[in-house]
Amino acid sequence: MASSSKVESDSEDEALDEEVEHFDDFTLASSWERFISEIEAVCRQWMSDGPKNLLEKGAVLLEFSKNLYKVKFELKYALKSYLMEYYFEKSNTDDGKVSDWNFNLHDLQLCFGVKDFLVIAPQSASGVVLDAPESSKLLSAVAIALSNCSSLLPAFVPVHDPSRKAYIGIQNRGTVFTRRFESDHIGSQVPVKLMHLEGLYELFVSKFAYSTLDISVHLFKVHFTMKLTYRTLSFDDDNDVQETDAEMTESGGNPASDIYSKAQWDDDCPWSEWYSAEDPVKGFEVIAIWSEKMVESSSEMAELENASPHEAEKWILFPIFSENLTDGSKGNQNGFASQLHFLVDALDMSFEAQFMEDFVSAVENQGPDNLTTSMVIPPPTVIDRMLKELFHEGVQEPNFAKGEHKNSRAIKGAPLESLFAQFCLHSLWVGNCNIRAIAVLWIEFVREVRWCWEESQPLPKMPANGSIDLSTCLINQKLQMLAICIESKRELNEDYQDCIGSMDQASPHKKEDDPFGEDSDSSIMLTPGENFDGKRDSPSKPDDLHGSGTTVSKFSSEPEHMVLADPKPSDCIRRGSAGVVGSMMLLKSHQRMHAPFTQDAPLMTEDMHEERLRAVEALGDSFNFSAQLEKEILSTDMSAFKAANPDAIFEDFIRWHSPGDWEIDDTQEKRPIKRLAMEDSNNDWPPRGRLSRRMSEHGNLWRKIWNDAPALPASEQKPLLDPNREGEKILHYLETLRPHLLLEQMVCTAFRASADALNQTSYGGLKQMATKMEQLYLTMAPSLRPLQANRLSSGSEIIDDLRRLCGVLEHVEKLLTVAASLHRKFLQAPRLSEAIFSDYYIFFLPRMGTASVGDNAQMDFDKKQQVRIHERPVVSNMFTLPTANQSWRKVLSMGNLLNGHEPVLREIIFSIRDRVSDHYAAHVPSVYQQEIETYRMYTCGTSNDLRVALSVVSCD
Repeated sequence: MASSSKVESDSEDEALDEEVEHFDDFTLASSWERFISEIEAVCRQWMSDGPKNLLEKGAVLLEFSKNLYKVKFELKYALKSYLMEYYFEKSNTDDGKVSDWNFNLHDLQLCFGVKDFLVIAPQSASGVVLDAPESSKLLSAVAIALSNCSSLLPAFVPVHDPSRKAYIGIQNRGTVFTRRFESDHIGSQVPVKLMHLEGLYELFVSKFAYSTLDISVHLFKVHFTMKLTYRTLSFDDDNDVQETDAEMTESGGNPASDIYSKAQWDDDCPWSEWYSAEDPVKGFEVIAIWSEKMVESSSEMAELENASPHEAEKWILFPIFSENLTDGSKGNQNGFASQLHFLVDALDMSFEAQFMEDFVSAVENQGPDNLTTSMVIPPPTVIDRMLKELFHEGVQEPNFAKGEHKNSRAIKGAPLESLFAQFCLHSLWVGNCNIRAIAVLWIEFVREVRWCWEESQPLPKMPANGSIDLSTCLINQKLQMLAICIESKRELNEDYQDCIGSMDQASPHKKEDDPFGEDSDSSIMLTPGENFDGKRDSPSKPDDLHGSGTTVSKFSSEPEHMVLADPKPSDCIRRGSAGVVGSMMLLKSHQRMHAPFTQDAPLMTEDMHEERLRAVEALGDSFNFSAQLEKEILSTDMSAFKAANPDAIFEDFIRWHSPGDWEIDDTQEKRPIKRLAMEDSNNDWPPRGRLSRRMSEHGNLWRKIWNDAPALPASEQKPLLDPNREGEKILHYLETLRPHLLLEQMVCTAFRASADALNQTSYGGLKQMATKMEQLYLTMAPSLRPLQANRLSSGSEIIDDLRRLCGVLEHVEKLLTVAASLHRKFLQAPRLSEAIFSDYYIFFLPRMGTASVGDNAQMDFDKKQQVRIHERPVVSNMFTLPTANQSWRKVLSMGNLLNGHEPVLREIIFSIRDRVSDHYAAHVPSVYQQEIETYRMYTCGTSNDLRVALSVVSCD
């Protein structure tokens, strides 16, 4: 362009003389032309930079796309500001074409089939050009600018109302052709004809056919492709329907619907006993895609409208997740994690009182000052219901291994099925888990425990046998010990009553040959003054079994145990024998060795062990440390052995009790000991061997205990465990337990029990979920370990750590509900559940505290999965047949129904392709011809609205 010449202005006359001899260049005088020039300069700069340099200069990636970027530039024209945006793909190709049903397409790419494009719009509240002349002038300016810089980019201008999503556009296709674009939207009163495929087909044909032609009888080769989107009913709709059906039932309708209305999706999930979770999977969208085909008549379109979605080439599944999963301020507030928050708050307040009763009386002036009336104490009916669930719903044997993770024992709590764990879980939902409500429930809980003790009733959910599990919390150990004490107390009472009853009854029922009668019970406990054992001990019967309560029938089927040598007088006073020990003989008397009934080792809880250790340490080094701990047990075993083997010596006891301390000379030939003592007396007797150095040294503690131990059977010995004394000590501990010590154990147990309950969830082969559950236990164990040391104080940093741990559990809890929901919905198609969960896990991971959440974090889940042919029936079954109530809501106006459900969105692309020559000459060889899309129409909508986008290639 030429530059402007300067006008000499020395004088007016001289200017008038030269007026004819030169001219002024007004090419850039117009503001509109300067506007075009500015657009042209920006476009040239963008084209010269290319995608790579534009990315380095700060091009922005669009959220919904992985490959579409945007740069922008502000322009001014006629006192108005405009924003020009250039959309381009990083991996650009020369054809400029995009895939029809790519889910990452921009709206304009999908509507008009373009790839890179420009959009220019005013910077206003609406962002559209409402004035038609202005829009035409704006589009012309962009078209001229693109033509000047030889760009083939399409340009668009938004027009009309923003809700219509209307655009006009233009694209230079070279020296001959120009492509024009136009789109608009009908939001209401869609003509019935355009609700069906046949009418849409005729609408497209009318754009290029002569108006005088009868379209229904003429054949046009139109390319057709279609995408239908179906959506399952949301749970909110289902609930409305179920409530309506329930109302019908009350008025005489179908009773089955009333039952169904009460069902929840998670009724069989382990957490359903405590709360009902919102289904995180609100529904699914199924996208059925028909591949491109040639359609020649409107009758073919009518047939396509009746086709089943199962005939589509592709099915794409898109899950719809609840927004509450990613928004921590919403969602179900009754889960384990949310209630554990309140329990941690109660722990923080537990240091303000000496006893739990102080919190109950907090309404008076005697209680802590900051306990407000907002801490509601539940009514007695609620407490009674919880106590009934804890104590009076059967006394079945608990299965502590149920739901227990391999890392669960690292947390010093109580097993999920135990009484204290169930108490902790109930506490989470009593009075919103405030300290006063917990205090009321604990006091009533201890009262029930005392009632079980005083009435000798079995303690529910606690085993009455076995050893004390020291890996659990102290309260659980105490309750387990109490259950054993109650059982021992019951056995003593039953034995005493049986003994009294047998003494009161006469003996007519006894047979002559049976001095005890056929109904006699060998487990009757005799007092030490009764000389009853001498009568029972005989070569034909096993010895006294009173010590352990075992019946005579245990040995009555083993006749080899009854074969003895000639009985000596000592045999008549043998007491507490459980039978002979193989072929072993007593060294001194040459009699068969008898194994005695012995007392079980005394059970001790953790604090009892510590107390005993402190007592032993206080004695100094006068006794061997380990031997001192076992002295009482060893003494009772020796007394029982002496009673069962009156002629036994210390060496006999060692051979039976500690065979490792009886050394046999291997250099001499050994022969097996005969069965009968008479045969052994003249052969290999006495048995070769000697005491070990440890047992034979002077002053050996074992020999000293042997010498001091009296010959008493276990039934006559002082019990190692006094159930009455230990039971009362346990109840005193429970009744006077400091609040913070109780809450510390409750927090550990509640976290462990909550995790174990969640661990029972069935989620199939989702490996990420299994890994996350294992990580949860590994995170909980060190976080809860400070509570086991009983060194916590009010306002400690550990309280904040526990609150953060609640957040970790909340994330895992949410993720687990997703896994459980997907698993049960795809039991017959596990690949889909695993693929969807894997995608969701990656999406949810930044929100779990394991990755940084920044501005680039994805806010909406948009991953889709392709459904395989054999998986389609599973997905199709999710679309249950509409009920009568649902059918009344929606008028089925479109075809292609899926189990009675019409598509929520129907998208169709019609196109016509012609082979044309891109040259001005009329007679061009065919080598210069190419096939281009001359007409293209994209329609999108439902029976209530319709959007149409048309692009036409014309020869200018």
